[in-house]
Amino acid sequence: MPSSSLTPDSLTAALKEEAIRLSFDLAGATPAVTPPGIEHFTRWLADGYAGQMSHLTDWAETYRDPRHVLDGVQSILMLAANYRTVEPVEARSGQGRIARYAWGEDYHDLIRQRLDRLAEFHRRLVPQSRVRGVVDTAPLFERRFAQLAGLGWIGKNTLLLNKQLGSWFVLAALLTSEELQYDKPFEGNHCGTCRACLDACPTGALVEPYRLDARRCISYLTIELRGAVPAELREAVGDRLFGCDVCQEVCPWNRRTPTTTEEGFRPRPGMNPVDLAALFSLDEAAFRRRFRHTPLWRPKRQGILRNAAIVLGNRSHPSTKYRMSNKEC
Repeated sequence: MPSSSLTPDSLTAALKEEAIRLSFDLAGATPAVTPPGIEHFTRWLADGYAGQMSHLTDWAETYRDPRHVLDGVQSILMLAANYRTVEPVEARSGQGRIARYAWGEDYHDLIRQRLDRLAEFHRRLVPQSRVRGVVDTAPLFERRFAQLAGLGWIGKNTLLLNKQLGSWFVLAALLTSEELQYDKPFEGNHCGTCRACLDACPTGALVEPYRLDARRCISYLTIELRGAVPAELREAVGDRLFGCDVCQEVCPWNRRTPTTTEEGFRPRPGMNPVDLAALFSLDEAAFRRRFRHTPLWRPKRQGILRNAAIVLGNRSHPSTKYRMSNKEC
């Protein structure tokens, strides 16, 4: 279809059709405006809830305007990719659990491949367009733009919820200098009086509905935090080696969601769950070979071994010499 004949409506329809063909599960368009909730984000930073994630503070002002991500951006096509595969296997003593999204390949790599193909498709339709794909790697308020694009609502656990997919999905965005046909923002909230996520959080990180203290969140503690995990929070980490799914597992909207056909999200051998003692035998080169293209690469070997020591302290196994108390972790 020549670009001269494309209207915002036909361009949007073509992009959405191609996105679904590329295995995205949801697609919605929104204007590239100042995202709603930005003042809430500013207060959240001021309260210190970001912990050591200094990049969020450094980028605070850039989150206000998507033009910092793509100069001349006019529209954003928000996308979602389901990552639910099999159910978690119960971890035995000496094993640690990993959040579902991290069982397989790094989602950044998986989604980047799809985004690159979608961006190239866009350029073929409109050669003069400026396009950029983003997957959790730029100062873009993805959840708020997804809400603007009609993909769902922000739940009390601060995650985006969709009636069909629950919250078992990752978000991505295609920014474009072209005008699109915009979807109606998602209005309303379907959490109601439910407090399941707040009541189940092991560390009380959800200090109130829609407000997360990342400094207490197990995902932050096991992935983003550099240095020692505070002693008073180690027992609550339980058997979680990397990340935490508690607030999603208890959410009623996640009870009957579909599974994905994307093989890259399926658990790699030994990832659901992980044998902890074996991790201590990996030198830097071996750790790189095993985890380089998975999310577990982010905290590096030092962070994973720190987490493994905490889990072994919580659930020690008589067959391993790595037993220790949490005071030693």
